[in-house]
Amino acid sequence: MNESALLAILLSLASAVGYALAAVGQSRLAAQGGGGMGQLLTRPLWWWAVGLNAAGALMHVAALHYGPLTLVQPLGALTLVAALPLSAYYARRRVTRREWRGAAWTLAGLTGLIAVTGPASPGDALSLSEALAIAAATALLLAFLVRAGAHSSRGTGLGHATASGIASGVASALTQTVTASLSHALPGGPLPWWGTSLVAVLVATFAVGGLLLSQAAYRGGLAAPLAVVNIANPAAAAVIGVALLGESFHGGPLGWLTAAASAAVAARGVIMLTGATPADLPTPLPTVLPTELPAPEPAVRITA
Repeated sequence: MNESALLAILLSLASAVGYALAAVGQSRLAAQGGGGMGQLLTRPLWWWAVGLNAAGALMHVAALHYGPLTLVQPLGALTLVAALPLSAYYARRRVTRREWRGAAWTLAGLTGLIAVTGPASPGDALSLSEALAIAAATALLLAFLVRAGAHSSRGTGLGHATASGIASGVASALTQTVTASLSHALPGGPLPWWGTSLVAVLVATFAVGGLLLSQAAYRGGLAAPLAVVNIANPAAAAVIGVALLGESFHGGPLGWLTAAASAAVAARGVIMLTGATPADLPTPLPTVLPTELPAPEPAVRITA
């Protein structure tokens, strides 16, 4: 193993730990409940989570500079593995066997998806019209997911987690357009300044939106929403690459079959994590004592 690959591995592991710590912090904020965005901005833990997310993203980008995507991306999936023991430590409980099995299934499926997904060729990026169309379609999809998941507490968590992963994946795809335009690497030439600025604003909007959606998702627990975020993010980027950038899965039909099987494996892991979260936690003792006591019965006088 050369020095570049070793540095890429170390940066990827540090990025995964940063993302995991941020997710644990966000889940603790969500568990406290109450308050909206205004109250979040006054809490130091929120800004720690924002900083850790930013640090994780920077280390991930740095890792991609020193190592190939096929090495860095699977290591980024270790965020889920790191978050489970960290979350259990702060909650003063042990990670259950079902949670470990669910994490293993999810990581196996995610690794399979990443293994058959090829990186974009140099210069491949969305045009301005494609970027605007993707942004509009994504906004509608996110609104649908948030609205559809609002019917139940568990659906809310997974719906927001899916929306968060999609928003982050789209932000990554739009970032390619900004960087390609600034480096004059777009096939049709660089965008006008207002076009580059507009796409940059969209990148920031989807990135912040993904962070806020993940914060809402963690109200239903940590493991299952985090697993969904880690799946939806590369899936959204893969859909954009296949549909608009002419990319495909490695191996032809076998690659597509592997991708489908990997998606099924990852889905099984998410289902296991979803079922494990509420059932394996200890039931808390009641914290409110009854305020009304029954009236005493009148004394009975016994006479000889």
